[in-house]
Amino acid sequence: MKTSKLTLYIFISLVAGIFVGWKFPSIGKEMQPLAHIFLNMIKMIIAPLLFSVVVTGIASHGNIKSLGKLGAKTIIYFACATSFALVIGLSVGLIFKPGEGFSTAISQNMIDTASSMAAQSTHESIIDMFVNIIPTSIIKAMAYGDLLQIVVFSIFFALAICAVGEKAKPVLDCVSSLSEVMFKFTQFVMNFAPIGVFGAISYAIAESGMGIMLNYAKIIGSLYFALILFLFVILNIACRIVGISVFSLLRAVREPAILAFTTSTSEAALPQAMKIMENFGVSKNIVGFVMPTGYTFNLDGSTLYLALAMLFSVQIVGIHLEPLQLLFLMGTLMLTSKGIAGVPRVALVILAGTLSSFGYPIIGVAILLGVDQILDMGRTTVNLIGNCIATVVIAKWENEFNYSKLAQFNMQFAKLKKENMPSFDNKFISDMGIEEHSEYGVLEGHDN
Repeated sequence: MKTSKLTLYIFISLVAGIFVGWKFPSIGKEMQPLAHIFLNMIKMIIAPLLFSVVVTGIASHGNIKSLGKLGAKTIIYFACATSFALVIGLSVGLIFKPGEGFSTAISQNMIDTASSMAAQSTHESIIDMFVNIIPTSIIKAMAYGDLLQIVVFSIFFALAICAVGEKAKPVLDCVSSLSEVMFKFTQFVMNFAPIGVFGAISYAIAESGMGIMLNYAKIIGSLYFALILFLFVILNIACRIVGISVFSLLRAVREPAILAFTTSTSEAALPQAMKIMENFGVSKNIVGFVMPTGYTFNLDGSTLYLALAMLFSVQIVGIHLEPLQLLFLMGTLMLTSKGIAGVPRVALVILAGTLSSFGYPIIGVAILLGVDQILDMGRTTVNLIGNCIATVVIAKWENEFNYSKLAQFNMQFAKLKKENMPSFDNKFISDMGIEEHSEYGVLEGHDN
């Protein structure tokens, strides 16, 4: 299935799912297994794909000394990005005050669920977190989908291949072949994406109902405004610094972004996003290291949401926070959102635990439960896009960005547009964000 056709089919499935969930909710609720089947298909390819990509990228690169520098730069970027996400979430919450004047019915079941979330352990100490990134069994890590443990094992495996040298070449060739096979496997699985999208979105709409959008309009609007602001201000600035058009990147990741949005899970989009970023010009070792690590340490959308949801929760009960209290709360959220356990609705679990630890009422968590699916769709999409941009920034920082691949990607897009638009001309190429890069003599994206 060609990429352009797949995008069209996914979009059609999205619209059809909204219609079915809205008009035929009883049928929409029965569509959830379609989403589960697709997500299970995605999960079964992540571990072998991630292992083969990381090993091939690092072992083929051969420069072991650069690995530590890569890790340090990655963590620095992640810390900066999530800090800006917290600031934007906090600022939007203070300006729009989504919790003030909020009124809706809350069931006892919602309150009980929020209470159980507050009792869950959402994070570990810093020492325990670092201890637990070392897998006791790679089979167990793959079975439970622990991306960070898989990355750590893959790094050591790649370093061992480099240390052995020529004798390990057959192993490297085998892993490299596995990488190609898994990417082809991913293409096969992606053909089922429209079915998964239809099942996920029809169930989400049927479960929440269209009317809930009106009751929660202020918090939904505040979050999506903050996410868009973060995307087109902070992430756009990051792209400008490294000379890449954010619009060009958004075009590249449109399919995995739609998947992340409709399924509310980053896992569904990870395999395809990794392949796209490699085609976009990011080296394989950067993609293999930064993307999975980012899903633990660079959840921009979730971090922004936590800041906004925290303010929402205290505003609905009339609590006014002083600047020092806000600063301390934001610092706590920054730490508790790193290395979190893989539990359902983890953002709400963190929120409930943080509110409870500071002695604030958790009624806000109960209220947000009713619309969490809709909020999760937005924050998951920004998590994905943020990690894709992170790979570009780190690749440019490491001088491992391939301008030729970027030029080829942009020209393929231009060719597609030309085939569908008879009036296509050079002005469209200029508007699209493609220009000649003087240093490399190739085309590069730019912001207009």
